[in-house]
Amino acid sequence: MKDCNIIIHSGTPFQLDVKDPQSELFDPTIIGTQNFLEAIKISPNTEKAVFIASVAAYNTNFPMPAEGKSFTDTFDENDIRSSSQESHPYAQAKFIANQVVEEFIQSNPEVPFEICSVSPVMVMGKSLSAREDSTSIGLQFLIKNKIAPDDFIQSIYHNNVPFAVVDVEDVANAAFSAATKKNLHGRNYLLTSETYKVWDIHQMLNQKEPKEKAQIIYKNDLAKLELGTQFRPVKETLNGYSSQNRNISEE
Repeated sequence: MKDCNIIIHSGTPFQLDVKDPQSELFDPTIIGTQNFLEAIKISPNTEKAVFIASVAAYNTNFPMPAEGKSFTDTFDENDIRSSSQESHPYAQAKFIANQVVEEFIQSNPEVPFEICSVSPVMVMGKSLSAREDSTSIGLQFLIKNKIAPDDFIQSIYHNNVPFAVVDVEDVANAAFSAATKKNLHGRNYLLTSETYKVWDIHQMLNQKEPKEKAQIIYKNDLAKLELGTQFRPVKETLNGYSSQNRNISEE
């Protein structure tokens, strides 16, 4: 990293099927973040570091509501953050890693570079690479085809859980904007578009109309204002994934 001016940290594991949470999620996510911070601290050319965090930095129960809130209560960067030891280990690890970043910023006011974070909700849409093995792509496949490989996914279907969704391209654009704009030190932006219940997400993944209107639960006002990010409608995001996979199957 010694020759890098801008560094985007996005290398934490995202997996739902976990046998050893400590070695598979907590250690690489938390210790990895600590090691990264120490590395950029001594890197002479660092001007900006951007963390791809997670909505779990604000609410580890996602897609369930934060403690004290209902499914229809809105949430933004000013709300009280919510963490539970009952949450999935991935979410807990991301919450703690975000605390590590904030503590580093507070303990090192003299660093000559900026650090900021972006926290996407459920990332969906067509893949930006040739890979099709990400957890996000896998979840879209499961929902599109009504597949429930475990009790967690089955409970999402059974309760028709609402998901706040953001397009993967919008996440990429927001990360680029955070990396290239100045005076964002210490900021953490929620990246989110609309919220739909999982069965309406299933409908849109199959090129059908949702039964209910979109809701705005997680809010994106700060990212729009300071990053200039424009978030596309969820229907466009899910249709894009569906069209990409239809084209692949036809080749």
